[in-house]
Amino acid sequence: MFCNFFRAQRLEEASKLSSWKQWRQSTQRTLRRLRDEAQEWLSSLKLWRADIHQIEGMFGTGILSYFSFLRFLVMLNLIIFLLMFSFVMLPIIIAPKLSIISSSTESNCSKYPSSARRGLVIFHEHITDLLSGGGFLEQTYLFYGFYQVNQIHFPNIKYNLALAYLMTTIAYLFLSLIWIVKRSALGFKRNLVQDEDRFQSFCNKIFAGWDFCITNENAASLKRSSLLYELRTDLEEERIKQKIADRTRKEKCRIYLIRFILNIFVIGVLAGCFYSIYVATIFSQEAQLLNIKVNFIVDLMYEYLPSIVITLANFITPLLFSVIINFEDYSPAFEIRFTLMRCVFMRLTSIGVLLFSLWSQITHCKDETCICGYNHELYSCWETRVGQEMYKLTVFDFIIIVAVTIFVEFPRKLIVRHCDCGLAKWWGQQEFSIPQNVLEIVYGQTICWIGTFYCPMLPAICTIKYFFIFYIKKVSLLKNCRPATRPFRASSSNFFFLAVLLIGLALACLPVSVSVAQINCSQACGPFVGYNTSWEVLPTAVSELPTGVRSVIEALSSEAFAVSFFVVTCLAMFYVIALAGAHKKVINQLREQLVLVSLALSIATFLNSKTEKITSIQCYVVAVHYV
Repeated sequence: MFCNFFRAQRLEEASKLSSWKQWRQSTQRTLRRLRDEAQEWLSSLKLWRADIHQIEGMFGTGILSYFSFLRFLVMLNLIIFLLMFSFVMLPIIIAPKLSIISSSTESNCSKYPSSARRGLVIFHEHITDLLSGGGFLEQTYLFYGFYQVNQIHFPNIKYNLALAYLMTTIAYLFLSLIWIVKRSALGFKRNLVQDEDRFQSFCNKIFAGWDFCITNENAASLKRSSLLYELRTDLEEERIKQKIADRTRKEKCRIYLIRFILNIFVIGVLAGCFYSIYVATIFSQEAQLLNIKVNFIVDLMYEYLPSIVITLANFITPLLFSVIINFEDYSPAFEIRFTLMRCVFMRLTSIGVLLFSLWSQITHCKDETCICGYNHELYSCWETRVGQEMYKLTVFDFIIIVAVTIFVEFPRKLIVRHCDCGLAKWWGQQEFSIPQNVLEIVYGQTICWIGTFYCPMLPAICTIKYFFIFYIKKVSLLKNCRPATRPFRASSSNFFFLAVLLIGLALACLPVSVSVAQINCSQACGPFVGYNTSWEVLPTAVSELPTGVRSVIEALSSEAFAVSFFVVTCLAMFYVIALAGAHKKVINQLREQLVLVSLALSIATFLNSKTEKITSIQCYVVAVHYV
């Protein structure tokens, strides 16, 4: 009946519209339906859709966020590889049929000896080359030194490979920044809403905290424990805040003294780790340059010594930091964040120390001044040497992840399941720690961003690496692990992951920018032969443009435009901040009105109940009177 009424009402409204408006409305409905169907079809094509739904159903959205983040990195690296392949590798692949102009010149700086092994090559030497990026792999598409091409002549145009190489590097870093910021915006808004009001946070946990995607009984029990833990944590934070407010001056001095001593100890540990990385890198480089050969295992250890030291430092320091934080008397939430930030600093800064160690060797010559601007006697193509170090870090990181899963997590699960001793029960089942797993892949992604300039095929390697890591982590999660007893909140996980990834991107931009703009590029290899620095190719290309285009680019790169742009950006930022403040005031007013409305409704309900009682009493009195 109601359906017929609404249908008749719609037909009556449609009859009043003109034929043009009716056609436009029907077209809009058809396009909207097609758009929804296309979005549904595209979502069905997402990578690992069924696997991620399975993980979500068994373990909830907290662990789901890690695997979604891993899928995001796979897609990001694939896009970066397609950029490098399309603008750097593909022109050279199709170039042999065309004329290639090489700008190499005959001088001491332009000599690049081949590293390919000659004569009878033993099998294990091929394994060493495959793991180190040397030998037969050094002068291939894998590394910077292979692209010794300045311009490529196509039938009608000249392709400036040096300019394309530089602009592609800038493009993939800028694309990564935009994509990460766009994805992190939603998580940042959710964090602001959740942290705005403590009472609202309690209400959200109690009335809307359950994850209805969970279908597994054990996962449901863990989710219930998780909610209880979060409530206890919030109450503990309130208790600690009250405890901090009630501290005496003597207690404050004692706590600050303990924290100062422990932070000095942490700084000492970090300094020791960084110095060990520096010494290991110098020793490894000298052993390779002197061509010291002992046997297969020792030679491989010489090659991977910096990677081994970095991995040991990344393994030991988090355990040490988790013990130290217990004596600093912070709130539980701040303990987790502070420990993680220390681990992030350790992991990412270790890459910077490795690069600093390499560049100290590259830019240091026996004489006071380097003839070529770098140590060409030891590093005829220093960009390829840096690319090999990034390649080794990537390979070794993957080997460690696989080895830990096979030789640590699987045996631990078997021991805990089949051994009834007290030590096995105390050890317990392996926890799937989301933050530590995220730090692993952020560390690997930072290496990828830095190394792509020196090793253009590295994004493809990282894509394959993360593809296999997904299945390794999935099998380990389903077979070996359980969610952490201190879970990371699903609502803030994605924002935390992307925030750490932004830190890694910022760190990656720094060494790439220094090597492009400050360090002399190799004169024996690569597309920038003939330039002092890689950046010089850009002003050279601009100077060859028509006068009008060149004047526009020069105006855009001038100080006047930079200052104007900065002022406009500041005004826009101030406007957005003022608008956000106004919206915040409106929200607070609406909250106050809601409180007043709820109070008025409760008073009205109370008065209505009283009025009904009085009316019933009056009716009863009147009835008694008549009787």
